[in-house]
Amino acid sequence: MSKTLALDAAWIFAAFLIVVVLAAAGIAVRRILLDRGGGTVECGLRRPGGTWRLGVAAYGADELRWYNGVGVLLTPEETLSRQTLSVTSRRDADAAEAVPLGPGMVVIDCHVGQNSDTIELAMGEAALTGFLAWLEAAPPGSYPLGLLGAHPPGGPAASPGPSGRAAASVRRRASRARRRAPSWPRARG
Repeated sequence: MSKTLALDAAWIFAAFLIVVVLAAAGIAVRRILLDRGGGTVECGLRRPGGTWRLGVAAYGADELRWYNGVGVLLTPEETLSRQTLSVTSRRDADAAEAVPLGPGMVVIDCHVGQNSDTIELAMGEAALTGFLAWLEAAPPGSYPLGLLGAHPPGGPAASPGPSGRAAASVRRRASRARRRAPSWPRARG
């Protein structure tokens, strides 16, 4: 009786170990697939009144996609549009936040969406530099709220970016700059 009980316990332990290894492999493969697209960074996210969730942020052309760190799906849990995302403040993580986030993290407060929902993002100093560069490098015509004198939603000029004469002036200057740019000599042969 005791030999069969020991054998059963060994099989249960082996099955448990296999499940743990497969789960760890699944999480690792998911992270590899997320990193494959490039433009990913470790990033914590917290909604007002919530707790910090660790994950991965991936930069897209017009949005920041945030994936939970221990999830199994390849769909983002949060999608933040670059056009409506603005940074309001920045601070170092305090001692209580450094425990779940890790040392050296910087916390930024952001407004997101037309309703100006507030979220906090936590990332390293180098990742923050990349995030701010991505945010400021929006294509013409899709500038984040608050740039170029745009008014907040519901204000007198709700459309962000230059319009009318200003937009035409920007296009003319860009066209002149392209014409004046030096061209490389063509290869002979």
